[in-house]
Amino acid sequence: MEILRYLIDALTPFNLMLALVGVTLGTVIGALPGLSATMAVAILVPFTFSMAPASGLIALGAIYTGAIYGGAFAAILVNTPGTPSSIATTFDGYPMAKRGDGGLAVTLATLASVFGGLVGAIALILLAPPLANVALAFGPSEYFWMAIFGLTLISALSVGNTVKGLVGACLGLLLSTIGVAVVGGDVRYTMDTQMLLGGIDITSALIGLYCIPVVIDLVASKAPHLSILEDARGFRLAEALRIGLKSKFNLVRSSLIGTAVGTLPGAGGSIAGLIAYSEARRSSRHPERFGSGEADGVIATESANNATVGGGFIPTLVLGIPGTPPDAIILGALLVQGIKIGPSLFNEQGEIVYTFMFGLLIATVLMLPVGLILGRYAYKSIVRIPKSLLVPTVAFLTILGSFAIHSNPHDMQMMVLLGVLAWVLQRYGFAPSPIVLGLVLGQIAEQGFVQSYLIGNAQDAVLQMFFGRPLSMAIIGFALLTLFYPLLTSLFGRDRNKAHTEATDTVVKAAQLRYRELPAILFGLLFIGIGVAAYTQTRDMSAMGSVFPGTLSAALVLLSVMLVAMQVGRPTAPRTPDRPGAVKPSAPRRMAVMAVMAVWALCLPVVGFFVTSLLAFLVLTAVATFDRPSLRVAVAYAVVAVVIVGAFQLLMSQVLLMRMPLGLLF
Repeated sequence: MEILRYLIDALTPFNLMLALVGVTLGTVIGALPGLSATMAVAILVPFTFSMAPASGLIALGAIYTGAIYGGAFAAILVNTPGTPSSIATTFDGYPMAKRGDGGLAVTLATLASVFGGLVGAIALILLAPPLANVALAFGPSEYFWMAIFGLTLISALSVGNTVKGLVGACLGLLLSTIGVAVVGGDVRYTMDTQMLLGGIDITSALIGLYCIPVVIDLVASKAPHLSILEDARGFRLAEALRIGLKSKFNLVRSSLIGTAVGTLPGAGGSIAGLIAYSEARRSSRHPERFGSGEADGVIATESANNATVGGGFIPTLVLGIPGTPPDAIILGALLVQGIKIGPSLFNEQGEIVYTFMFGLLIATVLMLPVGLILGRYAYKSIVRIPKSLLVPTVAFLTILGSFAIHSNPHDMQMMVLLGVLAWVLQRYGFAPSPIVLGLVLGQIAEQGFVQSYLIGNAQDAVLQMFFGRPLSMAIIGFALLTLFYPLLTSLFGRDRNKAHTEATDTVVKAAQLRYRELPAILFGLLFIGIGVAAYTQTRDMSAMGSVFPGTLSAALVLLSVMLVAMQVGRPTAPRTPDRPGAVKPSAPRRMAVMAVMAVWALCLPVVGFFVTSLLAFLVLTAVATFDRPSLRVAVAYAVVAVVIVGAFQLLMSQVLLMRMPLGLLF
């Protein structure tokens, strides 16, 4: 049989080696914030030109699927999505790690990723042509409502404080409009600087919004950053399998969501993960646990985002329309190899395509042992690293990752700025997750909205364009159900005995909500001013360029007025005496971290990468050291700093051939 022959071709020792090495490299690269799946695939492409077409594609597919999975490591262990696909993994993965279940979270992520990847790969093999036709049925209005569907997750992320969550989402959506408009070409909110012409890079923004607050808070006290209860329990594979079997419906549903979303060009793993997370929470018997370390949250996200790998190849191979940036790079590699993309591909060059598909399936299976081994040692390493080295290392990776995306110092500086703002906002109940959702989904929502409006206006049927298509109505129905589900469950008594819950990092405890929050009032007034200023600037834009930011500005002002009005109507909080013996967080150390990060980002392009990074690494080591180290320990810390910074300098300049900043030194 032809199919068996293709499977045997994929199982040759050389192809197996390529799949294993690709998955391992992809996992390591995906675990480093900023070094995305796109970068991993792009780096490997030139090495595949000398290989047989099927072997080269197996290597690219393996490193792609490994990188998507690898993003879960950073999301779980340091609360930073290694890739945008792992945004929702931080919601429950990091709380699990903080309570000592980091190893379990990594194992669950591994099992879910393998299962989701297998579902996507099998769908690619069996259902490629029919699913591609479904993807063609999606127009701009469907993409707009898909983005809105993703934004309805805010209702789940903002339990008890929905207004602040919606304000954060509006801020994120406004940030996504900075730069050249996706439709119309208007230059918006750049403040006459070239730095903002290209907009805010999503990956560097993710690093700043999620990672910088963690780095700042790590130096607040001497307490361990993660629980060490995990060390003696190993993989906890049996426990993870029991949880997975118990959550089998969540696992299957999320994998199917990921496969379906993956077939939509431009959607990608981030939207799939958010939708799957939202559906998992909506259908759970205990939705209040999501955000505080619920295993189902990790399972839903990781199975969905890995299923998009196989799903994304469906429009790439059948229609020649790449679903994600890595798919676009692999499409280019296919064309270079002389492979003709289209419906006839499976008949004319089936040997290459089906061998690649089976290779992707094998690479997904190999992800299980690779992920379990790397995950076990990754967690133990993170737990055992002293804060004196962990803080500067994580800070260095944030600087490195944000710079490496485009070799642009401006991305790095924007990352630090957004990170400090996120830390300030988070202290007063404005969590980063809604801001990230708005930033990630903003361009998709705007493009779909403006295109739908233009088409509907030309046909004199704007409302019909948005609300008259069956697929749009189905998506709107799911979005409304997700948005109002928390309210419905509370009305029917489902949460009657759950008054004190901590659903996500945006939750503000009920005791705090009864009293007036002066910072919330001040921030509300600030956001009103930002909304008015943003709306005023839309007067100089074209109709196409102004409709989306103008609507967002008005929504931001309205929500901020609601926030202020709600706070003014509450009584002043009584003074609470300090608890005796309580250890106050170290404010000077936090300020020092912010100052060092700012100086680092500003001086790096002037002084040079190695010298600036080494000095900043050593200073942060001193800031994060609470007890005076011995001479031997201090020398060891200095040697580690030189090795880490030097190794990455050589990796970036000599191996990856990246353009490094030409500073005064080096």
